[in-house]
Amino acid sequence: MAIFRKTATKEKATKPVVAKVPKASKPKKLESKLGERVNVLVRPLITEKAAILAEKHTYVFEVARNTNKIEIAKAIEALYGVAPIRVNIINLPDTRVFVRGKNGVKSGVRKALVTLKKGDKIEIL
Repeated sequence: MAIFRKTATKEKATKPVVAKVPKASKPKKLESKLGERVNVLVRPLITEKAAILAEKHTYVFEVARNTNKIEIAKAIEALYGVAPIRVNIINLPDTRVFVRGKNGVKSGVRKALVTLKKGDKIEIL
């Protein structure tokens, strides 16, 4: 049977000395004047129907899938300098296609119909 002895001297545990260094400030991101609204509008849609709607002060844009009406309105105001009266959104779902004997999927689109005041205009082309 083994007998363990307790040591008579207790050693004090000393904490290591760490110099406090001020935290480095986070690097500032280079943001454009538009901020995060750059990727909201994908492209303006130029079709015959969109041209007819443009005469009625309604413009059609393809927008990112995760955007809402408020973000779209702010992006239009930042890019074109006009405040929209109304923003309507159309979600076209994915469609199944059959090409050359293979099944596939054609990705859907999210469109925004932006209505402006009578005096306002957007120059797309």
